[in-house]
Amino acid sequence: MFQPELEAMERERLDGLVLERMRAMLARVSTNAAYAPRLGGAKPGDLGRIDDWRRLPFLTKDELRDAYPFGLAGGGPYRRIQMSSGTTGNPILNPYTPGDIAQWSEVMARCYVAAGVGADDVIQITPSFGLFTGGFGFHYGAERLGAMVIPIGAGRTLLQLKLMRDLHATVLVAIATYPLRLIEVAREERFDLGALALRVGILGSEMWSDELRARIERELSLRSFDIIGMTETGGPGLGIDCEARAGIHVWEDHYHVEVIDPATGAVVPDGREGELVVSTLTREGLPLVRYRTGDLTRVVSRERCGCGRTALRLDRLRGRTDDMVIFKGVNFYPRQIEQVLLRQPGLGPEYQIVLDGEGGGERLTIHVETEPGCDGAVAARVKRELHDLLGLGPEIRLCRFGEIERPPGKAVRVVDRRKT
Repeated sequence: MFQPELEAMERERLDGLVLERMRAMLARVSTNAAYAPRLGGAKPGDLGRIDDWRRLPFLTKDELRDAYPFGLAGGGPYRRIQMSSGTTGNPILNPYTPGDIAQWSEVMARCYVAAGVGADDVIQITPSFGLFTGGFGFHYGAERLGAMVIPIGAGRTLLQLKLMRDLHATVLVAIATYPLRLIEVAREERFDLGALALRVGILGSEMWSDELRARIERELSLRSFDIIGMTETGGPGLGIDCEARAGIHVWEDHYHVEVIDPATGAVVPDGREGELVVSTLTREGLPLVRYRTGDLTRVVSRERCGCGRTALRLDRLRGRTDDMVIFKGVNFYPRQIEQVLLRQPGLGPEYQIVLDGEGGGERLTIHVETEPGCDGAVAARVKRELHDLLGLGPEIRLCRFGEIERPPGKAVRVVDRRKT
């Protein structure tokens, strides 16, 4: 364990540290002329226990956009700017102080260690090193560990494979669907994946199902770990699952998380799914008080994990409140479709859910690529399972391998033409 005195801290001591850092964080943001009015006059002394934090108002993505560029920032000196990849409205800027960069390095190093990565590993970093937070966070954490880094960044997939093989990379870090591209290019170029030395994959930034995880692990002969975090919280490093696969550990000494009912805003009981709310207890450049992430999850446990860590564990992210698709009165998430598709022999992992509204009626078509030798009977099975699961009757269009467009970044799973 990287920091056993913090990662395995007894719950009573951990709660005391969290409360102390809540009060310090509230004192910091109360000095911000833009932040203070939205806190309703709350003072650090008002926090007698952790649950008192729930009295503070939520912070939303729109409020962060409206504060562009530095309206809700906590003050410098700033050493780095990262930016969200949002496509609507102002971008969300996150300025980093020297303390923020040190904090990011620390939590990322913890994530590596939780995944069984150490100083002897060779880590290939495939997320970009631009304004997107991924590349730098993985780099900082690897340097903190003292591991060797291959900082190739995004794209150039054939070169990625060559370097993995020739430099004996043991750890792959990537957005969740990039391993699919590696597998695809290896097939096209007759590249022997068996020549790779990979043993660990740390994947995130997208929702990915257990079925997709199993396929990636089988094809690349590695053990994968799900890492969470976002630009607003300082990038990846908010938490990760461990070898026990019993939930995603959240580093509670740095982040306070709640799960709320998206409709009412009330905190839901542990075990019930809701929207993830994050407060950053130690971030200086962009402090977050009860930030509504839009991600759906649940608290799995607050008990000590089999790995020895004591921080609470979240379920893997199930979807986003704004990713829900509504078709003829049926609500579903793309992840539910993915789970059905990847259970079918002969279907590839690339798919798109296309919604059309031409002619006054709505039509749902699922485009999915097939492996060589797949017959049409699989379409009937998919249609039957989706009807049983969700009450949907979509058209299933089987595509040739490579027919679905591959975007340069995150996979586009839903194309909704009803809105155009």
